[in-house]
Parts: sequence; structure tokens; C-alpha cells
Amino acid sequence: MSYIIRVINIGLCLKEELIFQENSYLKFYATRKEYDDCIVIDLRRNLEKYHNIEKFEKVRDIEVIYRINQDIFAIRNDGKTGEVFCPFFDSNNVSTFILMMFYSYAVKKRIIQFHSSLLEINGRGLMFLGPSGIGKTTQAELWNKYRNALIINGDIVFVQETEDGFLGWGTPWHGSSPYCENTSVPVKALVMLKQAPENSIRELTGFEKVTAVSNSVFYPRWLENGMELCLETLDHLLSALPVYELSCRPDEEAVRLTEEAVFGRG
Repeated sequence: MSYIIRVINIGLCLKEELIFQENSYLKFYATRKEYDDCIVIDLRRNLEKYHNIEKFEKVRDIEVIYRINQDIFAIRNDGKTGEVFCPFFDSNNVSTFILMMFYSYAVKKRIIQFHSSLLEINGRGLMFLGPSGIGKTTQAELWNKYRNALIINGDIVFVQETEDGFLGWGTPWHGSSPYCENTSVPVKALVMLKQAPENSIRELTGFEKVTAVSNSVFYPRWLENGMELCLETLDHLLSALPVYELSCRPDEEAVRLTEEAVFGRG
């Protein structure tokens, strides 16, 4: 038995029973259509391993096969159809598989994944970046509290290059953060966070800007030419959008300083 997963543009098609992370996927269904076909795959040869993810050679119409422990996932040659083979033993593995498949397709559409929170205020998007525990969700919550901003996602954000600029997208994946909205917003700026006893903000430039943002990007290393596709889009983003470093406390003054720097006074 297998569950079929399909990426439609950047929507997801999943069997209704395949739901994880407090039903977050329910917000993002492209369709409820089900698929009944099934395949047999050969796992005799492990080609590569990324962290705990094993990659296997192609089989017939299967482009690539992945395994985490006992759970198996296969992507077809069209790059948009995948199968999770049941029974699966860890729902977190299946969620990882679906994210990998989605990103494998999305990066070809000039979309890159960030470890970031994303909020929307007055039709403009603001991203907070930094390592786990730095306060990305906390800063977003402060904007929600003091400026009534919408928190689109608190942990994982996809940003797409378009003809008009860069769109930040909500997705079903949101880590330990509870925030998960099915919407998008034009990104105005990126803000790197640093904890500090006093609030201050400055704009980053040059190599410092590149290094700061690059550390918050997820690179699809399992995908052939995935790194190149990701870096090309990232280069365009860094050329188009300002990046600030916010050294801050978790208070309203940090919101005000960021607001003035990014959006101007008044």
C-alpha cells in the first residue's frame, strides 16, 4: 500500500488521512483526489546519505528513492508525484519526505526555503531570521501584539521570485511554532536577530549581508543542481531586498526601531 502525493504548481495533493502537525495540511489541499496505483521498488543499493536520509538508484519510472530508518519515499520522473509506502513508522519522517518533494519542485520555480518567521502588516511582509531560540517567533508575536500584524508562519518560510518582486508563502510546515496560514505577502525586508541588553538596528551590506542570510537558507543538497538553483534565486533576492541586523530585547521598542528602519517614520 502507498499514499500518493502530488505537487500542483506549489499546491499539495494528499490523501485526507495523511495529516500531520495538528492538521496543518488541511489548510493547503490543492485537491482531495485519490490515487490507487502502487509500485514495487528495489532498495538493494544505497547511493548517498544526507544526515539520516538515504538515497537510492532509479527504478523504472522512479526518479529517486529515499529512506529514513524503515520509512520509504519515492519520486516519479515527472518530479511532481511521490509515494510514501505504508505502513510508515514515524509520521515526522513522512512530513520530511513531503517537504523534500515539495522543495525539489519548488526550487525549480525560483522558490527557496528559509528558517524564518514571516508576518504581514498593511500588505507588506517582514521576515525575522536567525538560529533556533533566537526569538523569531517572539518578535513576530510582538508585532502581532503592538501592530496587529498577521503571523503567517513562525519557523519555515518559502520565498518566491516573481516579475514584481519576492513573495513570502505560508506552508503546512511550521516546526514547533503554532503559526501556519495559507496566504502570501510581498516581502519588504529581512531582519537578522541578535539578543542584546539594548535595542539597536543597522542595515547589512556586502559579504556580511550574504553570510547572515545564507546561514538561514535550507539548501536542497539531495537534488541534482538543487544548490545552483537555490543560490541563483538567493543572489537575486539579496540584490533586491534590504537586510537589517536587529540587536534587541523582546519589547515594543524593538518593534518601533524596526518599523522606522524598514517602513520609515509615520
